[in-house]
Amino acid sequence: MSMLAFAFILTAAGIHATWNLLPKRLDGGSESVWRFTLIATIVYAPPTLFIIMSTSFRPGFREGVILVGTGVLQAVYFVLLRRGYAAGDLSVVYPLARGIGPLAATMLAVALLAERPSFVTVTGALTVSLGTLLLVRRSQGATASRALLYGVTTGLVVGCYTVWDGYAVGELAIPAIIVGWAADAGRLVWLSPIAFRRRSAMRATWNTNRAPILLIGVLSSGSYLLVLYALTLAPVSTVAPAREIGIVIGTLFGVFLLGEPEGRRRLIAAAVVTCGVMLVAHG
Repeated sequence: MSMLAFAFILTAAGIHATWNLLPKRLDGGSESVWRFTLIATIVYAPPTLFIIMSTSFRPGFREGVILVGTGVLQAVYFVLLRRGYAAGDLSVVYPLARGIGPLAATMLAVALLAERPSFVTVTGALTVSLGTLLLVRRSQGATASRALLYGVTTGLVVGCYTVWDGYAVGELAIPAIIVGWAADAGRLVWLSPIAFRRRSAMRATWNTNRAPILLIGVLSSGSYLLVLYALTLAPVSTVAPAREIGIVIGTLFGVFLLGEPEGRRRLIAAAVVTCGVMLVAHG
C-alpha cells in the first residue's frame, strides 16, 4: 500500500472515531441522522458541483444505479449503527461493526472484483477480525445480545458498501466526491419519510443538539471521502482491513473518555487489531 493511501486511511480513521463519540451522547434516532445528513449534503454540494462542471464525467444508467445503491446502503448503515449505540457500549458496538466489515469486503472483492490479496494481507484481515472477537467474547445478557446483533449486521453492511463504492471509484472511475455526495443525498431521501413522521422530535433534537449535529455532518462525510480517495489508490481487499485502525482509536475513546468497563481486555484486543492493520499495510 502506498504511503498516500495509508495516510488517507489513518486520517479518516481518526475523524471517524471522533465523530462516533457524538451519537453516543446524542438524543434522537433517525431524525438526528436525517439532520446531520442534510448538513453534509449542503456542505459538500459546492465542491461536488465544481468537480462535475470541471470534468468530463457524465453518469450513464449503470453509474446512476451505482450512485443510488450507495445512498441506500449508507442509509441502512447509519440506522443500524444508531440503534446499536442505543443498545450497547461504544467500545463494543463500534469495533464490532467496523471489524466484521474487512472479512466481508475481502471475500466480496475476491468473488466480485476478481481481486487476489496476498497471504500477508489475508492474514492481516483475519488478525483484525480476531481482535474484534476479543472485544465481545465476554458480553452477556439481553442488552449485550442486541448490541452484538446490531454490530455484526452493521459490519456486513460495511463490507457491502465498501465493495460497492470501491467498484464505483475504481472500475467505473466515478470521482470520489460524487460517490460521497450521492451517499449523503441518497441517505437523505431514504430517511426523509421517517424523519418527517417525527417532526416534533426532529425539531427538539435540533434545538438541543445543534452543535454535535453540525459536527457530525461535516466529519462523517469528510472521513468517508478520504476512504474513497484511498480506494482509488489501492484495492478494496487492502483498504477495507487497513481502515479498521479506527477500531483502536474508538476503543481508546471508549475506555479512557467514556470510562467503559473491561479496559484491559479491550486494549489487548486493540493491540491485536493494530498488528493486523500493520500486516495489511505491508502486504
